[in-house]
Amino acid sequence: MVTGFSTSHLIERLPMVRGSYAANAPLNKATWFRVGGPAEVLYKPADKVDLAGFLASKPEDVALTILGIGSNLLIRDGGIPGIVVRLGREFAKVTSNDLDVLAGAGASDVNVANVARNAGITGLEFLSGIPGTIGGALRMNGGAFGAEMADITISAKAIDPAGNIHELNHDDLGFSYRHSEVPNDWIFVSALLRGQQGITAEIARRMDEIRDERELNQPMRTPTGGSTFKNPPSAKAWRLIDEAGCRGLIRGGAQVSNKHCNFLINTGTATAADLEGLGEEVRRRVFENSGHKLEWEIRCIGRPKAPVVGVVEDKS
Repeated sequence: MVTGFSTSHLIERLPMVRGSYAANAPLNKATWFRVGGPAEVLYKPADKVDLAGFLASKPEDVALTILGIGSNLLIRDGGIPGIVVRLGREFAKVTSNDLDVLAGAGASDVNVANVARNAGITGLEFLSGIPGTIGGALRMNGGAFGAEMADITISAKAIDPAGNIHELNHDDLGFSYRHSEVPNDWIFVSALLRGQQGITAEIARRMDEIRDERELNQPMRTPTGGSTFKNPPSAKAWRLIDEAGCRGLIRGGAQVSNKHCNFLINTGTATAADLEGLGEEVRRRVFENSGHKLEWEIRCIGRPKAPVVGVVEDKS
């Protein structure tokens, strides 16, 4: 059971909005890991104008966290202080025009791939293999199956902490491996993506191949956060983890997947502390074995609730 926040007085300090506020809002079901504490205040903006107005008027001392669909995210058991912003349906719209796809930051990557497929636009198939939203994909230059956001992004819109809306071209985004240079406190609201002319049946076949490959090689039926660590230069994270003897390693209700070593899974009873502690133990063992310092690809946010328990070897 997670610990909540004892007061909702923060809401009284926040500006009037057309969206909604909720105090002590549960977030565990909003993440793929199915763990974590609540948001002190959850804010769902009505649209980008509502969001911009909120940012321009909110107290400067209040922390702000953006939440997508919770795929590459681990929320600690004590929850997230301050305000958590979750983009809703208004930010999930996707349209196509010629070879362009305009996607809201809250749109799921797979839905964007589906719209592109239906319009006969190729080059966006890889998005069907990324469990997240366009906002998250922009933030991390998300990629898979030989392609990444840097290959297809023409421009994006983001709102800064003062409520100003910016249109950013490809160079402004400053893409590099699993990273963009846009300040972390800017909120993406949409992206203009461009592919090439394709044949719908061939695009659908490629997307089926991506789905089948994920089903074969990744733990798809168990709560997980996706790829846990970034690949170091000239190395594969999963191989380093396997060589360090971490396949199947257990901490509490968390386990290193036997199917893919770069995935942590919630076996049903895990806490966020179990998962984060297991990840840190994996990092320690990999460094001792190979000298590589693995960097988290999953974001670990919020406050802890209690010390973690010890690591237990998987003897099965």
